[in-house]
Amino acid sequence: MIIKGLTAVVLLLAALTAPASATMAQCDYYVSPSADGRGDGSARRPWKSIEQARDAIRVLKRQQKCDIVVNVKGGDYVVDKTIAFGAADSGENGHKIIYRSADGPGKARFLGARPLTGWQKHDENVYKTKIDRTSYTLFEDGKRATTARYPNRTSDDLWSPYLFSVLPEAEYQAVHNWLFFDPKDVPKEWDPDFDKNAQMVVWSGGSWSWFTDTVPLGGADFRKNFFTLSYDARFHLVNSRSGSRYFLQNTLRFLDQPGEYYFDFAGGEVYYWPRGSIDKVMAPTVKTIFSLDGVHDVALDGLALQYSDFVDWYRYGWNAAGDSGYPHKYPVYDRQIEMPRNRFGMITVTNSRDVDLTRLNISDSGFTGIFLLFANQRIKVTDSLLVNLGGDGIKVEGGYPGEGDITGHHMISNTYISHVGELVPGDASGIELMNTGNNTVSNVVVKHSARYGISLEVRPEVKNEDNYARNNRFSYIRIEEAGLDSGDMGAFYTYGVHNTEPHPIDNFVSQMVIGDVLNDPAGKMPDSGTRGVHMDAGGCGFSIENVEVGQVSDDKYQAYQCNEVKNGNWQAGFDASKMEYDKIGVTAAFPYPIP
Repeated sequence: MIIKGLTAVVLLLAALTAPASATMAQCDYYVSPSADGRGDGSARRPWKSIEQARDAIRVLKRQQKCDIVVNVKGGDYVVDKTIAFGAADSGENGHKIIYRSADGPGKARFLGARPLTGWQKHDENVYKTKIDRTSYTLFEDGKRATTARYPNRTSDDLWSPYLFSVLPEAEYQAVHNWLFFDPKDVPKEWDPDFDKNAQMVVWSGGSWSWFTDTVPLGGADFRKNFFTLSYDARFHLVNSRSGSRYFLQNTLRFLDQPGEYYFDFAGGEVYYWPRGSIDKVMAPTVKTIFSLDGVHDVALDGLALQYSDFVDWYRYGWNAAGDSGYPHKYPVYDRQIEMPRNRFGMITVTNSRDVDLTRLNISDSGFTGIFLLFANQRIKVTDSLLVNLGGDGIKVEGGYPGEGDITGHHMISNTYISHVGELVPGDASGIELMNTGNNTVSNVVVKHSARYGISLEVRPEVKNEDNYARNNRFSYIRIEEAGLDSGDMGAFYTYGVHNTEPHPIDNFVSQMVIGDVLNDPAGKMPDSGTRGVHMDAGGCGFSIENVEVGQVSDDKYQAYQCNEVKNGNWQAGFDASKMEYDKIGVTAAFPYPIP
């Protein structure tokens, strides 16, 4: 057996290192979920997993003289541990390593979850089972379940309704970790239920509907009517205009309708009221399915990724400048980026270049779909479908301003993103670009977001020379159903870009249609209204041409007088004939049915 194995390796190595004239333009290998794990990667004896292919190719690609294509056969590949690619897995000598769905887009499916088994009846409707791993979201038959909550949500597509915090005394207005409730909202008989499993989802900041916190409760005082949050919320919980919207979740008392679950973390059990079959309930195994760190010349093509996990608690960014504990030229930027614990996506790409993510089908993420973190260059996301996302669809996060322009020249094109921010409605965006430039976003649809469709952000304190959000181009874009649960926003949104004069025109928006940007009435959103295009806290140096906005509750366009606008439908004399409607959105080459 050892001799046969060595022979196979020698033959494969010879094929990969043969002179260009003696070899094909690419070298094909195979992976199949039905393989026995002892294959050599050939069509007749495929590898069983991408990990097995990756490890073999690390040896086989020495002196690489062809594009290596790993043909991943259709079927389900359950992912119990993040599939990690590093520098040793890069293409060499100008060639790529491509992991491709061999039987067509979406046929090779990577599942970051496993079925829960061992269910027993708890009562007439609810089942329970022991769990050997901790998860923070749940799915049934390809659909996200809801953490048992109060008040019950109005529909599976929306986040409302909410309760509102109150202010018993003025001295508590600046508090971040005590939320005072109206005793009519939270009956005293609930007191025994608020153990260490209970959580709160809150739009902290009173009337500010900008960010949401998902926080475990450290306690509940039903005499003084307040909850103690285990971690500080992003903002204080009452301001002069309103209390903060919130709902309570994860107590057994709230499990009162199909599609809801309760995690008893202390007891190691989960309770669930199924919509259909209890045998189709899935619990996540990983937060990230594919991690690419320090790679180059690698492609994932046509793969489907479904299911990933959320976190035990969530807040966007640090609460104060310098809270990260590291010295920076602009320490206030700590407030603008994800904390380290939340820097992940279903696909996470870090410090990599020339990576192609093509024809992907990403669904049911616990958090962000695709997260491009820090020093990445020339990453392409094309011809892809992203649906039912716990956080953002695609997020690009650069480094700190004034410390080096480390990410950019990315392309996001012919991509459809739907149902954004299912677990993190605050600051949710179909595409979010942070402190990054020279990017192209084209032929994109973003539909159904609690907050933004597309955003480009830095900070208003950053000087122009330290601002890397330049030379970005957005074109042939359609945004529908944005701003469903938030305010003081725009479906297309910028923040803190080119804040001081001069304002050179070096970001470009053209051929964009924004549908109605209107709140869910049941959400009782207390903030200022919704906008089509909102250039916030600067938002200067943009050329905006041929843009159409539907109904809004505030302005279709809000900005300082520091941009060039030509043919926006908020202007007199808008000429609809200049709109290229037939080219806006995904093209005929899009490989998946539109949701």
